[in-house]
Amino acid sequence: MNQNVGACILAPLGAVLSKNERAFFKSVQPHGFILFSRNLESRDQILRLCHDLRVLVGREAPIFIDQEGGGVQRLRPPLAANFLAPLDEIVRVTKRYGTAVALRSIYLRHRLIAADLHALGIDANCAPTADIACNFTHEFLRKRCYGTHVVDVSAACRAAAEGLLAGGVLPVIKHIPGHGRATQDTHFNMPRVTASKAELIETDFAVFKALADLPYAMTAHLVYAEIDEEVATCSKPIIDLVRHDIGFDGALMSDDLSMKSLSGSLGRRATRSLAAGCDLVLHCNGDMAEMVEICNVAGDLTGKALNRANQALLWRKAPQDIDILGLRAEHFALSGD
Repeated sequence: MNQNVGACILAPLGAVLSKNERAFFKSVQPHGFILFSRNLESRDQILRLCHDLRVLVGREAPIFIDQEGGGVQRLRPPLAANFLAPLDEIVRVTKRYGTAVALRSIYLRHRLIAADLHALGIDANCAPTADIACNFTHEFLRKRCYGTHVVDVSAACRAAAEGLLAGGVLPVIKHIPGHGRATQDTHFNMPRVTASKAELIETDFAVFKALADLPYAMTAHLVYAEIDEEVATCSKPIIDLVRHDIGFDGALMSDDLSMKSLSGSLGRRATRSLAAGCDLVLHCNGDMAEMVEICNVAGDLTGKALNRANQALLWRKAPQDIDILGLRAEHFALSGD
């Protein structure tokens, strides 16, 4: 890579780039972009937006989205197919046909999601959610999970990642090192996990260890009290654990720094995240003043962070040819959705 690339992933505000956004994105050269419902109006408009973003930075920058299915699905019909929440699909198919068939259903689901995304110019998906669902997991998160046990969640998330990759879409495992014990919604409040480190290593952290070879991961906005009282996204002990105990050496992005659960200025949040060991900081609401504040401190990718970001992009391959109608029929026969 010959040009400087910013240590950030940013979001445009609307469906068409403003003059100020064009100048700003060209100047700061973010590693990638992330899209939300406010950016998505029609097929032609999305293709044009993705094209314009990449032309501005002069490279095939990754364009991310949250297309999980269920309650977190930015693209809806007719732009993309609807899917059940992940946990609902897994429970339904497992009850009908058993675990092996449920894994096939999850693979198909994500291969179909990838087909929808890739056709629109989007090539990275913030999925799967590799958190373990508990009885007390906050309702906003629970159905986004893939199971309640380490082995089951690891296998389902692997199937999901393989489906996305086969369709030319990069998976982003989240929320490393494990968010399932959160009893509050981190968009608004900061959960505090009191489980011991030993217990977390055997459970929540073990799923991410099984997926540690994948290209991208997103951090968790919560506190693991026995390890550090700092929020995980900004905690050097937690990020060190992610790198060494879990063994994740891919590109590590923060969760959205504009979430209300975090304290301090946006610049301070970015500084703390990067100092802790995140490679990339994520900002999602499209607010120009906030993006300027973050980028002023984030700077460019360098050293190991640059290498990890470049290596993550090498996972991006052309989609394998498929019988899309046949796969949709097979998935519907299994999941009923």
